[in-house]
Amino acid sequence: MSLFVVDEEKCKRDGVCIATCPARIIEFRDEKSVPTPIDGADELCLSCGHCVAVCPHGALSHTNMTPEQCPSIQKEWLPNAEQIEHFLRARRSIRAYKDQAVEREVLSKLIDVARFAPSGHNSQTVSWLVINDSGEIQRLAGLVVDWMRSLLEEESPLATQLHMDRVVASWEAGIDRVCRSAPHLIVAHAPKDERTAQAACTIALTFLELAAFSFSLGTCWAGYVNAAANLWMPMQHALELPGGHTSFGAMMVGYSKYGYQRLPVRNEAQITWR
Repeated sequence: MSLFVVDEEKCKRDGVCIATCPARIIEFRDEKSVPTPIDGADELCLSCGHCVAVCPHGALSHTNMTPEQCPSIQKEWLPNAEQIEHFLRARRSIRAYKDQAVEREVLSKLIDVARFAPSGHNSQTVSWLVINDSGEIQRLAGLVVDWMRSLLEEESPLATQLHMDRVVASWEAGIDRVCRSAPHLIVAHAPKDERTAQAACTIALTFLELAAFSFSLGTCWAGYVNAAANLWMPMQHALELPGGHTSFGAMMVGYSKYGYQRLPVRNEAQITWR
């Protein structure tokens, strides 16, 4: 099969697929032809699906996806600008969780949504580690605290900057300021040598975070966990990521213990116009 095929009866030859193709691998061979892959298109195609998604006539079928496989956009479901602003401003980083597990089906749905996050060249390099066992999360938090203790002993500037002495003291007092006693921890990992991996994992976790809010779930970036996963060998062994992979971000997930009632203020945006 060709990289894509075009239904000549449906195609209106409007060139929309050509104009929106990121790789510029679609062309009209002549005035009467339908859109056609350029020579070498198979090697250049990103399999992003833009050509299938943009055609208003459902005329183009890619070898990896057909119009029938791509659900139609429900425009009446799309929020307006005010709703989007309110949604984004209402999201909070949650650091107090109910002692209640989230259903596996919901966690799977969150990741299913997050996999549609953009990635460089549509690389889709993100893999996921979901830790459900609260005891295992506490074990990992303890390893993070061990890492902090080592930095404090070395009088590391990082330990001073991040007030790690206070985090360790809280842990010793029975208060978890690493994973916040969250019932779940989700790690986004990818091949460490993949240049697009950092951005892809960060964007995917952001998608997951926003999707979680829509499910009435709370999340918080687990920055201490991710730092230890990259700098502390015992933590790396504990995570057991695939060979060549590294953590590019971790997130706590659970049901928020408290509800927020207002939208807090933030600094004014610092903008330079050119």
